Amino acid sequence: MKMSFVDLYMNKNPMITSSNVGSEPVATVFGVPFDATHSYKSGCRFGPDAIRDSFNNIEVFHPDFQIDLESVNIEDLGNTRHTVVASEMIDMVKKITSELVAKQRQLFILGGEHSITYGTFTSFPKETGYVVFDAHYDLRDEFADIKLSHASYLRRIVEERGAENILHVGARAFVGEELEFLKENNIKTISDKEIRGGQGPQLLKNYVSTFDTIYSSFDLDVLDPAFAPGVGNPEAVGISSRELFDMIHSFEETKITGVDIVEFNPYHDNGSTASLAAKIMSTMIAMNLSKNK
Repeated sequence: MKMSFVDLYMNKNPMITSSNVGSEPVATVFGVPFDATHSYKSGCRFGPDAIRDSFNNIEVFHPDFQIDLESVNIEDLGNTRHTVVASEMIDMVKKITSELVAKQRQLFILGGEHSITYGTFTSFPKETGYVVFDAHYDLRDEFADIKLSHASYLRRIVEERGAENILHVGARAFVGEELEFLKENNIKTISDKEIRGGQGPQLLKNYVSTFDTIYSSFDLDVLDPAFAPGVGNPEAVGISSRELFDMIHSFEETKITGVDIVEFNPYHDNGSTASLAAKIMSTMIAMNLSKNK
């Protein structure tokens, strides 16, 4: 009998309470409590459970879609086992994600720091579009003398997969090396300025309409710290939660097969970042279900 990587690596301690356990799951969730390469405010490894706690306590009826998540089964596999070695985490996450992608269910990965995305996104089919919301480009070649980190994960993805399927949304804090790499590789962007000017939703809709399936990564520091103080690397003068959700609704006509929510640090939160993370997850599940109505 073939060994399941989910059985091997997951702690099987789910926290999302699902009221319709007998039915086929509409989405699968797992957490990656990893923050070993973090450089500023460590504690993102406690993010997955804090997001779940908030998810269990917010309203999950979506009047826009006429979907009530109280009546569906959301499968929570718990968290990956803990490691402080980035290469070990990436290998483990790639194996788990590849196994789950084969089941063709909407997949949610809760972080943890942004380096986990190198393991998750590259496990999806090559034709999958990638949209990342982030205050930073994460395109450094190295950070603190290491190649696998939250500040360089996107560069590793570009090296492995190319840049043609990538859209970066909301950057406002980066170094010259990243800008140079961005231009060399023609990475598509929606800038912080374009979002503030009201162009974000339409630009995003135009991009996602060219793909059959999309993977979306939400680094919560894309938001202004006024809306999301609980993050690993807060950057002032960001977008509002309303601007973010206006863009999320641009996904309505496209199939979202994978989502990660990263860089949430509950130690620096007042509750608002957790509820935003939970709302992102809830909205993306409801939106996906509305397409099948």
